[in-house]
Amino acid sequence: MKNSYLKLHLAVILSGFTGIFGKLISLNEGLLAWYRTLFSALILFFLIKLTRTSVQINIREKLNIAKIGCFLAIHWVFFYASIKYSNISIGVVCYCLTSFFTAIFEPLLNRNKLVFSQLLFSAITLCGISLIFHFDSSYHTGIVLGCISSAFAALYTIYNERLVKTYDSKIINYYQMAGGTICLGVLMPVYLIFFPVTSLIPGENDFFYLILLSLFCTVGLYVLFAEALKKIPAFTTNLTFNLEPVYAIILAFVFFNEGKEMSISFYFGLFFVMTSVILQTIISLRRSK
Repeated sequence: MKNSYLKLHLAVILSGFTGIFGKLISLNEGLLAWYRTLFSALILFFLIKLTRTSVQINIREKLNIAKIGCFLAIHWVFFYASIKYSNISIGVVCYCLTSFFTAIFEPLLNRNKLVFSQLLFSAITLCGISLIFHFDSSYHTGIVLGCISSAFAALYTIYNERLVKTYDSKIINYYQMAGGTICLGVLMPVYLIFFPVTSLIPGENDFFYLILLSLFCTVGLYVLFAEALKKIPAFTTNLTFNLEPVYAIILAFVFFNEGKEMSISFYFGLFFVMTSVILQTIISLRRSK
């Protein structure tokens, strides 16, 4: 169990850099997410070949895994849109609502009973997001997009929890990235009609950042994430990922000087979010013992 928590927290640290790359890469959110899934799929393809990982699954299973990748790809589109319409700090804090949506969706999809403690911690997170929502009206669009992003992230985690108990994590992520690439590729022509761009090809800097984002913050992150899900429940995993804002906000303050943009209500909201993470982590560790 300790090893699983170590992998989970390493994944959280890597996830803290995803918002930074979202700000550094000049592509719009749709193209950014598409290139991320494409590059990640290619990296995973060669990784599977190099490690000689067995891929003995039928077409139906491959399609079922790939469909889950669509949730992840759409989550990324809204996540990066949230960052670009507001800033890194807002985007990553809104991601904390993933635990709230998990607490609601999981009993409905898995036909489980509602867990009071999960709803309580989610309510604390929701209070924090509400405080953040009121601190600056210019960020409302980014906050709404971030909330939609977290809903898709919750769906991805719930369905992914079922897969990790059966398949190798590299296989899961390869077919999910391939599925996400195809999903966004089909939607991209329509998307670009409403959000046109001057160039579809990333520049040298964007290409370099996309490689780093795909290799470390996607392939490395989601393989660790899938491994952690084998031992740790989806709700606890999502709530632990609420620590992502801590790392991301520190990085945003250092590299983009975002601290000047935040008011006192933002920090109060962040306090509530972090409180829910700490309390849930303590309870989860006690239960595991």
